[in-house]
Amino acid sequence: MLTFTIRRLLLSIPTLLFISLVIFLLLQLAPGDPMAQVPLTVPPEVKEKMREALGLGQPIYIQYWKWLVQVFWIEPQVFIDYLTNRSALFSWLPDTNLSDGKLRVISWQTRSPVMDIVIQRMPQTLWVVGLAYILGIVIAIPIGIYSAYRHYSVFDQAGTFITMIGFSIPPFFTGPLLIVIFSVSLGWLPSIYDTTHVVNDWASFKVQFMQMIMPVMVLALQTTAQISRYMRGAMLDNLNQDYVRTARAKGLKESVVVMVHVLRNSMIPVVTIIALGMPAIFGGAIITENVFKVNGIGQLLLTALRANDLPMVMTLTFIFAVLIVLFNLIADILYGLLDPRIRYD
Repeated sequence: MLTFTIRRLLLSIPTLLFISLVIFLLLQLAPGDPMAQVPLTVPPEVKEKMREALGLGQPIYIQYWKWLVQVFWIEPQVFIDYLTNRSALFSWLPDTNLSDGKLRVISWQTRSPVMDIVIQRMPQTLWVVGLAYILGIVIAIPIGIYSAYRHYSVFDQAGTFITMIGFSIPPFFTGPLLIVIFSVSLGWLPSIYDTTHVVNDWASFKVQFMQMIMPVMVLALQTTAQISRYMRGAMLDNLNQDYVRTARAKGLKESVVVMVHVLRNSMIPVVTIIALGMPAIFGGAIITENVFKVNGIGQLLLTALRANDLPMVMTLTFIFAVLIVLFNLIADILYGLLDPRIRYD
């Protein structure tokens, strides 16, 4: 397993390089000028100097090479400097200054390092997206198991109806609908997510909980609908297998047969959906964050697209690509842990 993991990590390097090249070339074809937002009072010669400072006057291959160096070489050095200089966990290490004086990926819109902005926005996205995904998985797996075990029952029919709704209604409709019902009509929940809110006591925690309900509900609904359907289908396939009848014939308890033998084999295809769904839920959060004004990664990407901030768009898109490659690897590793017959070495 260790050899397989190392081999896949090495293989992911050219994969990510190819993805970064495709992203870079596609964004170079995008129309617009990053200097369009500069005030008209700025003299043309100053604009030209600003354009050169942003690397706009250089050939495409030089811009791409500089971006690769900044992302794969300089940004890790910035992270190491942060760990040794400001992190409490690694404060015992000697302070480093590896990134001093080196040019980082700069946002055309804010004129500040892109990764600093991403790190500032990441906690808000992780709070909403992470909680929604965990909640969706926790709800979906028991629903799928019980629906398969009691298939065609009233519970199964109701679960099928609800999951079809979750599949059919997109977040840009579910979000405003919840706002109209729970914020406008009933006045129970806030319609705008306050990212500046600080939790320091029970009252502030209650406010945070209330403002997270609707965006988490929107994202968790789709996750629950998708995973529960796959869980139900996988369980139904395994419940009719010969090894299940053999286990029952040996006198094993029904709970052991279902929750140990059948569940473990059924989790193999579901693991794929869970692992690959994590990057997808970040994509779904783009719409949800914009609807509820969550100041996270999704809203940052939309703002960068509107402002034609190519370095920001390219970096965020590349982060999504890294997540897809990473969770593909995690899914393959989990296959070997769930099914002893799968061996990679």
